[in-house]
Parts: sequence; structure tokens; C-alpha cells
Amino acid sequence: MADGRASARGRPAADARSAAFGKPLLSLALAGMMEDVRALAGGVYLLAPGGSVLEMAVMAGLPRAFAAPWERVGISSPVPVAEAARERRFVWVGGDEDMARRYPRVAVVLPYPFALAAVPVATASTVYGSVFVTWPGSHPPELSDRERTQLSTACDRLALRLERAAAEHRQLRPEADLLPISPEAPTADPLGTVEAARMVARLPYGLCSLDLHGRVRFVNAAAADLLGVPADALLGTQLWVSVPWLDDPVYEDRYRAALFSLHVTSFVALRPPGDWLSFRLYPSATGLSVRITRARAVTELDRAGRRPGGPSSLVTISQVLSLAGALTEAASVQDVIQLVADEIMPAAGCQTLVLLGSQSGRMRVVGHRGYADPELVERFDGLPRTAPTPGNQVLSTGVPAFFESRGEVERAYPAVREMSGPTAAWAFLPLIASGRPVGTCVLGYAEQHAFPADERAVLTSLGGLIAQALERAILYDAKHRVAHGLQAALLPSSLPSLPGFESAARYLPATQGMDIGGDFYDLVWSHGRASAVIGDVQGHNVTAAGLMGQIRTAVRAYTTVGQAPQEVMSSTNRLLIDLGTELFASCLYLRLDPGTGRAVMARAGHPQPLLRHPDGRVRVLDLAGGPLLGIDASATYPTTEVELPPGCVLALYTDGLIESPGVDIDETLTALGRRLAETGDRPLDELADGLVEFGAGVTERVDDIALLLLRARVED
Repeated sequence: MADGRASARGRPAADARSAAFGKPLLSLALAGMMEDVRALAGGVYLLAPGGSVLEMAVMAGLPRAFAAPWERVGISSPVPVAEAARERRFVWVGGDEDMARRYPRVAVVLPYPFALAAVPVATASTVYGSVFVTWPGSHPPELSDRERTQLSTACDRLALRLERAAAEHRQLRPEADLLPISPEAPTADPLGTVEAARMVARLPYGLCSLDLHGRVRFVNAAAADLLGVPADALLGTQLWVSVPWLDDPVYEDRYRAALFSLHVTSFVALRPPGDWLSFRLYPSATGLSVRITRARAVTELDRAGRRPGGPSSLVTISQVLSLAGALTEAASVQDVIQLVADEIMPAAGCQTLVLLGSQSGRMRVVGHRGYADPELVERFDGLPRTAPTPGNQVLSTGVPAFFESRGEVERAYPAVREMSGPTAAWAFLPLIASGRPVGTCVLGYAEQHAFPADERAVLTSLGGLIAQALERAILYDAKHRVAHGLQAALLPSSLPSLPGFESAARYLPATQGMDIGGDFYDLVWSHGRASAVIGDVQGHNVTAAGLMGQIRTAVRAYTTVGQAPQEVMSSTNRLLIDLGTELFASCLYLRLDPGTGRAVMARAGHPQPLLRHPDGRVRVLDLAGGPLLGIDASATYPTTEVELPPGCVLALYTDGLIESPGVDIDETLTALGRRLAETGDRPLDELADGLVEFGAGVTERVDDIALLLLRARVED
């Protein structure tokens, strides 16, 4: 900030607004802080009523568009200003790599070299918000004691003023952001003299001036000619808006990079049909000076199919945000691997991918892509965390490693020589989520690959996002295994053999939630008679599954002691009410006498079963019944006797088989009956698979499915 940037854009502008807004408390405080520590930009956040959201009240130094994703920040968000307010502590981020490791969500949008300090605005009793200030990448990686003290003291003073204003019931008035004063209107002669204008006009290259918003304030004739747009059509507009072939987020991002870092930035762009132009951006306190020339020397590179000198595609903000959004959709570990392969590998331009996970002191190969011979990767599975490998090193230190050639990595890690194959360059990204090591992401390139600073920053940021997605996925997979284990333990592992009857059962979890639910079935052989039950406890969680297990156990117990069907249902209903749960359950219970081929059925709010006769006719059994279990302790459950002739098939099912959003249940039930009629002669296991597939055809199945089939054997 050797150009006195804060002073130029801070206090004078704030003083000018005093008459209009009263005393601009926040603006003056922010401008003073920026001037004291010679900062590039800054902002003040205030805690909204309720205490869960920080709202940006004023920004200085750069347009608010630079901080647009953080206009409102949740107090629990993993960003510096929220952390400063939440933990009431000074947060220092010493550069782009530090930002990428600790706050990947910020770095992925602002992959530029800059340093940042976030400071709480709080008294001993109340947190009012926080302040951030930034410096260009040229700032030392450590904050001086003087800078730290000045910022902390200024924020403490601001907190006391806010406390006094609150005690006096004075509300803060809206304050305008602080930016340098720009000319009232664009001009073709901003230099002030005719001779200076003539000098610029005689130069053989194009010159134009952009303000902080990227609008053209001056353009010479050579620049207009090179761009192919008249000067009067350029003035007051943004280049990427008024020049069609510059309408690419990559070029807009170069403007942002120059302003944010105060580093000279350049890129080349193709003006159709075949002219390459070179753009060099010189940033200052009030905007950018842009020099435009022809770039004939890049013709050969153009023929090779590359965009020479242009910024990495990873730096495109919209693309990076798309990648980040895709990672949030990953549920399982395999989802993460597939998304990284589909989304990040093409953007990074790499050909191979390995995800390593840290488990019990060893590195495990979680997944990989791009290797013709999987053994090249899998032989590294199980290596101890102490082994001298780049994957272990980056995970231990939290610092990514980039090797532009095979020789470079082999010199540092001789063990890599054992990895034959086409890979010639690597990026090793530490996967660290919430301060915990998760693993390492290894990107491999078939050719030597240079890693510019902005690409390194974005890859490091993406490593942080991958880490968060992988941590969630590992937790999801663990819950998934527990859920399936619990479900398997609560449902019968096999069905007993019944004289005169075949049986088959299927269970299919919902596609949403934890893959666990309250659907259950059972088949019991006791006292020379068979009993079958099917039911559905509302909910798709561990509570529902646990209650389902209690109901199934109770039904089996009441059956074993010889209770009649209506008594079994009444006893189970009272048990559910005694348990004090708020969940209800539907249930269908039947007592089957194999000798007579007759069944006595009781129903509690459950879907009516289907009966397929030997001649192929299918009908819905109209059974008497009572309310759902768990509603009324005095409820009764009348029974219905049904004859099951040899060759018939009885289908008991839960509502997940016939219910889906937006579909009429009667139409679905009719279609299910038609399928049962057409396929009912098939072997029972094959028939069960076909009926479950009928319900599994729904893309987003919100309910689980249980199916129990009984077929009366035909005597030979």
C-alpha cells in the first residue's frame, strides 16, 4: 500500500458523506484501520438480530461484487469473519496457500495471492460483529505486532462505540461503500493536455483505462482498432461485455486477479478468426491500465490446440463453483471418486487419479481412475503413515506438493521409481477436513506439467472441498453399513419350511434416507400351525427400525403362547401404546392351517393383500380390520377367514410397493395385480423378484418395500 490507497479511498470520502448520513461510524473506523495498516481492502460485518448471521454493513477499497458470496454469512460458516466473531479471536491468513488449506470455500472463489486478517468487534459481554482487511500477496506471511495491535485496538474502540449507541437506542444509518473518486463520465482525453493526447494517439499499441468496476474510462484509437469496436461504444462499458469475443469469465477473472493482488497480470485472447491479442493489466489504487498488442508469436501454440498464455481453466469462477456444488451432492465414497473423476480431472487436465484415505496409521487406496494396470496403485495400499512417500508427507504437513516432472519427484522420493507407467507429473493434495487428516488426492499428468500459482491455489482449494466431501462420504458409508447390519439383524435370515406351502420374502430399502426403515415380515411355525405377519412402522430411521424389531418380537411371542389372531393384534397394539412412542404401525396378521388350507386374517390399517387363483384370476381381499397400532388402546381387530386352494398365491406387501408421489394408488394396485396374474405361475423366488422390481422402478423411492408370498402346493 505504498501509494496511500486507504487514505485516497477512505477518510476523505467518508467525511464527504457525513452531511448526508450523519456521522459514518463504520466507514470512518474501517478507513482508519486500513490507513493505519496500509491495507488494500476491508469490510465491516454486523451480527443480525438473532445472532446467527453476519451481514456486511460497509466495504472499502474494492467493489462489493468481490465479496458478493459473503454478503450474509452464517455465524457457524467456515470463513474467517465468522470464525473471528464466533470464537472472539484474531484470525490471520498469511497467503493464498494458507487460505486454500484452511478456508477452501473462500480460496476457491478468490484464488489470488493476498493476505487477510479478521478481527472480532466485541466487548466483554457482547459480540457485535467482525472486521476483515486484506493486503496484496506482497505482504509478509506474518503480521507484525504493530499491525495486530492497531487492528485489535481499533476494533475494540468500534465495539465500545456500538455498545454506547445501543445503550442510547441509536440505530446506525446505512453507509455507502468507500471507493476512490472516479471521473463523473468517461472521457477520450483524461490526461488534461492536447499534447499528451497526441502522444498516446501516436503509440503503436492500444491503451485503455478501467475503473475498479472494470468500466472503460479511456481508450485510444489503436486499442479500439485492435478490439474491433468503436471507441464511443467502449467508453463506460466493461470490456467483456462490449467485446463479444472477450465474453468469457476467464478474462473477467484476470481483471479481478490484478485488482485483488495488485500484481501485473496478462493473458492472450483470440480475436476471430485468427488474430491473437496480448493484454497486460497494470493495477493501481483507482483501477487498471491495460496495454493491448498483437501476439503473433503464439501461432504455433495455437495450432497445437492450446490457448497460449491464458489462465488456467481452473481459475474460472463459475466452473470452480460448479465443481464445488457437484461435490456437495456426493453421498458415498464411490460417489466422491466418480465426481472427482468426471468433474475435476477434465478441468485439471490430468489423466490419472488416486484417492488415499488415512486409517489406523496406514494409507488405504480408496479409489483410482485412469490406470490400465490397477496393481500399479493397489500395491501402495496399506503403507504405514511413516513411509517416505509424497502422499504421507503432504498429509503430515498439510502442505500440497507439485512435481512438474518425473525426475523431480524421484529425486525427492526414490520409492516412486517403482511406479512404472506413463505418468510424468503429479499434484499431491492433502485432504484435511475440520483440522483432521482425511487422506491425499493424487492427480497425475501424462506429460510434464507446469503448475502456475493460481492453478496451485485452486487445486489446493479443491483438495479442501474434496476432503469435506470424502469425510461426509466415509461417515455416510459407515452409517450405511450399520443400517444394513441392523436391518439384517431385525428381519428373519430365512423362512421356515411349511407343510403344503411355499414361501418367499423380499425387502428393499428406500432410495432416500439411511436405507433403513420400519417395514418387516415374519413367518412362524408353532403348534402345528403357521402364522405370517407383515407390517410397516412409520419412519425411515433407527427409531423406526428399533420399534419394528420390538413389534416383530412381540408378535412372535404372542403367537408362540397360542393367542388367536385378533388377540395377537390387540396385545401388540397395547404394547405399542405402553411403549409411549409417537410412531404408529400398520400390520396384517394371519393364522394358517395347512391341513384345511384356510387362513384367518386380522388387519390394522394395512394394505389389502392380493390373492391369485390357480386359473390366473387376481382379486383384492376385502378384509375387516381396525385402526393403526398405537392409536387406541381399546381398539378391536375383527378377523376374516379366507380359503387358499392348491395352486393359489397370496401376496402380502407394504405400501411402498404401490405408493409413489404423483401416481394414483388404485392404478398402481391394478397394475400390480396384472403383473401377478401374468407371472404367478413362475417359481416363487422368481415371482418375488419380479414383483419387487415393479416397485423398484420408481427413480426416487421414498418408502421401503416388504413382500411376503405364500403359495399352496398342488398335490401330485
